[in-house]
Amino acid sequence: MLHFLIQVWESLRFAASALKANLLRTVLSLLGVTVGIYAIIGILTAVDSLEKNIKDSFAFLGSEVIYLEKWPYGTGGEYPWWKYLMRPQPNLQEYRYLKESMNTQAAICIFANRGGSLVKFENNSYEDTEILGTSEGLDDVFEISIEKGRYFSGQELFGNRNVVIIGHEVAENLFGQKEPVGADIKIKGLKYRVIGVMEKEGETLFSISSRDKQVILPYGNFKKLYYTNRFFGASTTIALKGKEDDTGLINLENEARGLMRSRRGLKPKEDDDFAINRPEVVANTIGNVFGGVRIFGVVVGLLAILVGGIGIANIMFVSVQERINQIGIQKALGAKNYFVLLQFLFEAVFLSLVGGLTGLASVWLTILLVQSVLDLGSFAITLSVSNILLGLTITTLTGLLAGIIPAAKASSMDPVDAMRA
Repeated sequence: MLHFLIQVWESLRFAASALKANLLRTVLSLLGVTVGIYAIIGILTAVDSLEKNIKDSFAFLGSEVIYLEKWPYGTGGEYPWWKYLMRPQPNLQEYRYLKESMNTQAAICIFANRGGSLVKFENNSYEDTEILGTSEGLDDVFEISIEKGRYFSGQELFGNRNVVIIGHEVAENLFGQKEPVGADIKIKGLKYRVIGVMEKEGETLFSISSRDKQVILPYGNFKKLYYTNRFFGASTTIALKGKEDDTGLINLENEARGLMRSRRGLKPKEDDDFAINRPEVVANTIGNVFGGVRIFGVVVGLLAILVGGIGIANIMFVSVQERINQIGIQKALGAKNYFVLLQFLFEAVFLSLVGGLTGLASVWLTILLVQSVLDLGSFAITLSVSNILLGLTITTLTGLLAGIIPAAKASSMDPVDAMRA
């Protein structure tokens, strides 16, 4: 084993010496590999980062949650909105019916929201808000992190008290350095006491806010401010969080569908007049879109890799031809065939790896340059470990494939004929 390791080390040393002796040729040969790895890993990194940031933008939809709504999520194809227009909105009576009848949910709540509402405090106003009216259970279905103050009490929700919890951005715009908890704000001329401020979550891609722009109040109070009827009302949703042992939320969805159909008196052959939406539908749609972009990037990169591999193979054939006499002397002195084979194979792999590492370093430097020059906000570009390993694997295989034939030719030479040459 020790003898083999010594020969491997000698092979690497011979390969490094040969590359140094022909530095210009080496640099020109690895350009193809560098460009190929830069294209593949660069595009994959950009796509992965974009996909992750978009999916994070929809994180506010929650995990292990399904939604009973009027409108189904679009999946990228034809959207027959006219079929859904006449559907009724989920209502408070249906929510109470489900809450009393269901056994498969871990938590349930009903909420309605309306965007672009004006909120006032003294002489300050802020209109880029989302007013959200909720029943009890919102904090069980979603994670509501309170920075100041507290969450609603049961009496406040059941009694529809004039109390609100506001997002971090709403608090900053209305109150500045003043203390928001305990102050009164106005929504459509009605006073509401601020009892809590949510922790800052920050904006995600495409300026989709999390909860920083929200003003949350009891559901009954929301209905005093906005319509929740079939056509012109605010969007109303019943959210159900599944239990941990309900894989895929199959039991939760089936029970919710059955109870809703029963509640609305639908016959067996009639279609649902409600939608059961899942956040993963959005994620899957995004994944399908970016899958095609990934394939395009890999194909473009592999073409460049192919050019680089052909360049490495040509260089290796030239290298073998230039060192025929040296090969003959090595074999005459007792060098095994595998020693000569490994010597040229390692040279090809080493050459390819240098090109691949240069490509990866170029991707990393590009990321640093883009992030330093452009204001990307919360958009994060990350060169993942998996993409680095993929780049190294591709370069290693490229070197092996490009060098195997020249290396085999060198190892099979007759020592006498080689020294004569």
